[in-house]
Amino acid sequence: MEHIRNFCVIAHIDHGKSTLSDRLLEFTKTISERDMKDQALDSMDLERERGITIKSHAIQMYFEHSDGHTYTFNLIDTPGHVDFSYEVSRSIAACEGALLLVDASQGIQAQTISNLYLAIDHDLEIIPVLNKVDMESAMIDEVADQIIDLIGCSREEILLASGKTGQGVPEILAAIVDRIPPPKGDPEAPLQALIFDSVFNSFRGVIAYFRIFNGTLRKGDDVRFFHADKEYQADEIGILQLDQVPKEELCAGNVGYIITGIKESREIKVGDTITKVDHPCDRAVRGFEDVKPMVFAGIFPIDNDDYEDLRDSLEKLQLNDASLVFEPETSAALGFGFRCGFLGMLHLEIVQERLDREFDMDVITTVPNVSYYAYLKNGEKLTVRTPSELPEPTILDRVEEPYISAQIITKPEYIGGIMTLCMEKRGQMTKQTYLTQDRVELTFELPLAEIVFDFYDRLKSLSRGYASFDYQPTEYRASDLVRLDIKLNGEPVDALSALVHREKAEAFGRKICKKLKELLPRQQFMIAIQAAVGAKIIARETISALRKDVTAKCYGGDITRKRKLLEKQKKGKKRMRQIGSVEVPQKAFLEVLKLD
Repeated sequence: MEHIRNFCVIAHIDHGKSTLSDRLLEFTKTISERDMKDQALDSMDLERERGITIKSHAIQMYFEHSDGHTYTFNLIDTPGHVDFSYEVSRSIAACEGALLLVDASQGIQAQTISNLYLAIDHDLEIIPVLNKVDMESAMIDEVADQIIDLIGCSREEILLASGKTGQGVPEILAAIVDRIPPPKGDPEAPLQALIFDSVFNSFRGVIAYFRIFNGTLRKGDDVRFFHADKEYQADEIGILQLDQVPKEELCAGNVGYIITGIKESREIKVGDTITKVDHPCDRAVRGFEDVKPMVFAGIFPIDNDDYEDLRDSLEKLQLNDASLVFEPETSAALGFGFRCGFLGMLHLEIVQERLDREFDMDVITTVPNVSYYAYLKNGEKLTVRTPSELPEPTILDRVEEPYISAQIITKPEYIGGIMTLCMEKRGQMTKQTYLTQDRVELTFELPLAEIVFDFYDRLKSLSRGYASFDYQPTEYRASDLVRLDIKLNGEPVDALSALVHREKAEAFGRKICKKLKELLPRQQFMIAIQAAVGAKIIARETISALRKDVTAKCYGGDITRKRKLLEKQKKGKKRMRQIGSVEVPQKAFLEVLKLD
């Protein structure tokens, strides 16, 4: 165990984690030159296309130190986007140290700070690394001062590196050996291993990734999962390199995988503890907390017969993405589906893409919203997750919505635009701190519902990409919210209804009606699109009917012949409006999500 080091790489999005990990793998010859490609640890096509890391990836490498010993490194590469911070928290739980990566041309950003606090909470040894020092725009001295202010280290402790050229990689590897402590634990004690990730393989079943804190695990051992309280046999255990490498036994301090032949994805839970049946440990490992979804949306199969397939797909996806939460729900317009909880809008988009690519599922997503608390006049408290669950105004006392504390780090010249944006989103500024002369941190209190849609995109375009954003949920506060219903020919479409603030209801209703007028196909009868709050119609658009020219065959003759044909057509149209139903195309649901 003296020669094992477990560490992760944490940083803000786009600060070069995956590129630096590539250089570490190259330098330790974990990957041959022939197999080497950019973002070697990013296994999904989606990660390569977007250039972001979505999943944590674990890999083992070997490094020969100048003291003559060979050390085993377990590296866990983590995502940088705020929507995937749950992945980061799980990686941190399995490590003793972290490389804190800061881009020398951009400086410290919001996600750097929040990931750093996560690591400090777990008592990890932090190694600060200044990346991209080879760039012309690198501000090495200024950014080094920011790091010293943030974590209180000395200037000598900060390592200079470049993921692109490989500069500074040997120093980083030596620092990992010298500064990060070896794992503690007793190989002779009862087995205690934390599951930090899992994947589904259609041939082998569920493969769980774990970190052993105490004890030794051998192939063929009977193991028990603490929380699931089920017993299995360890069919295969091994270490994680680019491929899985089977081993006969793994001791305390190691990171590896276990295959037990579990086919049911719900039997295994990330954060669970593995122990032996004949010699169990007395308590579970302190895992990571349960995830709190921020954004809720309904996901429905386009064809109702695919409901069971969608359930299987979501369960398999949940294995690989433990922050996805779902439960069944029904909708009058869309039939059977699931109410899913996500960590943010990017997370929602990625889940939708993965359902399409990995499981070939075509789905409709409803308008995303957050969960509210509704208090009735009799004192009862309800959780409202969909607009249709909001009680009638006659029995409703008040509605409370979740608020967040948002930290925005930006350059001083963009403060005005950012403040205007936050005020428009019903935000209040609570603090303004100058980190350096040209970096300022703004703290706002905002309703979570207001940042669900387009807040992040608008913030980026306002600040030309310089502002970084991070948030924590704070509390629920009473708010004047109303349910906005969209009606087509008097029939409400529940999948398009939304909970909005009373002041914004009219503007939002108008936008949706205009958008639907463009998207809905014309019919043989007139379609009225209305936005209503309760019984009051606040916006309306009309799609006129397609009209067949029934008088075309009349050439000359008495006017009464034409009138008779037009009257007959009028009666037909009237009957058609009574029985004709309006189909809302899937494109309309997706377009409403993109309303700015």
